[in-house]
Amino acid sequence: MQLSLIALLTVAGIATAAPLSNPDKQFLITAARTDMIEAHEGQMAENQANRADVKDFGKTLVQDHTQDYGQLTALANKTGVTIPKGIDAARTPDIQPLMHLNGAGFDRAFTRDEIAAHKRALAAFKREAEHGQDPDVKAYASSMIPTLEKHLQLAEACAGTHK
Repeated sequence: MQLSLIALLTVAGIATAAPLSNPDKQFLITAARTDMIEAHEGQMAENQANRADVKDFGKTLVQDHTQDYGQLTALANKTGVTIPKGIDAARTPDIQPLMHLNGAGFDRAFTRDEIAAHKRALAAFKREAEHGQDPDVKAYASSMIPTLEKHLQLAEACAGTHK
């Protein structure tokens, strides 16, 4: 009797823990890649940029996206999703064009790319926050929108000083 009660409770527990939908899984995987790319590009800005505001923006990207990756890892562990643990920077299309630039050329290319990347990221995070299925993933997406908006504003401010 006791064994069947334990088995019944176990089955009931499994039944309530629904697996993540494929779009929610893909969102988490993409968010992890984005965090790693942004942190890497931020490090590049700290080392290769000419202007102090671009270097500072790079430092902000490193801090914020590293912190977010930690939160994302906890969420992925909770939901059972395997997210990437690293990137091959030399083979990442977002990073490649910046690898051999320095100074003012880097500043221009980096800020232009950051504006485009953060517009794409904001669209994806807003879409997930509105249409995602898992409440924890939706809450995570919503919580990141202000940070991504701040990054977009910083990138636009850096680009505005190029004109």
